[in-house]
Amino acid sequence: MIFSGSMVALVTPMNVSGRVDESRLAELIEFHLSAGTEAFIIAGTTGESATLSRAEHLSLIQQACQLVDGRALTIAGTGSNSTEQTLDLSIAAATLPIDGLLIVTPYYNKPTQEGMFRHFTKIATNVDKPIILYNVPGRTGVDLKSDTVVRLSAHNNIVGIKDATGDLDRVEILRHACGSDFSLLSGDDLTSSDFMLRGGHGVISVTANVVPDQIRLLCDAARFGNKLEAELIDEKLRSLHHAMFIESNPIPVKWAMFQMGFIENGIRLPLTMLSEEHQKNLIESMVKAGVGGISQ
Repeated sequence: MIFSGSMVALVTPMNVSGRVDESRLAELIEFHLSAGTEAFIIAGTTGESATLSRAEHLSLIQQACQLVDGRALTIAGTGSNSTEQTLDLSIAAATLPIDGLLIVTPYYNKPTQEGMFRHFTKIATNVDKPIILYNVPGRTGVDLKSDTVVRLSAHNNIVGIKDATGDLDRVEILRHACGSDFSLLSGDDLTSSDFMLRGGHGVISVTANVVPDQIRLLCDAARFGNKLEAELIDEKLRSLHHAMFIESNPIPVKWAMFQMGFIENGIRLPLTMLSEEHQKNLIESMVKAGVGGISQ
């Protein structure tokens, strides 16, 4: 199994004017490596990929690869709602020393299941890197159904899925139909523990930005069937999981990372920094989760 365990959907550090802050990226990556993070998703939706220029997107991926330097896996987010645009960016990213691509379902267009099958098949056939499908209906407006995932899993270059539906029944269906070599990764922190306990292989986590050490412990316990330990860790993190989505992702997680001193208070429009009315709630959840250096 290549893609498994504790995988972070890394925020993209930005300064107060919204420019990508490359100097902060190294600190973030070392923080995660020391905490046991096993893979970095760079320029995913949590990384504000939709607001990055093509040049910024590729530069960010390239720099992350250099900084990680083979000490963990590096996966590039290259999805969009255009097949040709996704293919163009994926081909360019594939020239960098990445370990795989994370490609979200086309958003806004609301394609049919056949349209999504052809979209992912075309990209997988023309790009020489392993592809992880990403299904997040709450953000894209379209759901990649299990039958379509099964069809896509037959392609030798499509190796897994990040499932953010929260529908735990899909784990058993996909594990049985896609085989043990197809990576099943949770994309929903709130249900990730149960997802792994039911046979999932890991999580691509937003919460891991804030508590990477605890997400690694959770993954180790859950994927190896230590139910009691996994449940205890998950319960400690539950309020933080909720708080990470108190406003649209990545608004809360970027504010949390700012409070921890890892990034500046920067985010790109149309997103804005966390509303004052939600800041106390997020701080309380961070304290409850045991985040150091945070006071109420």
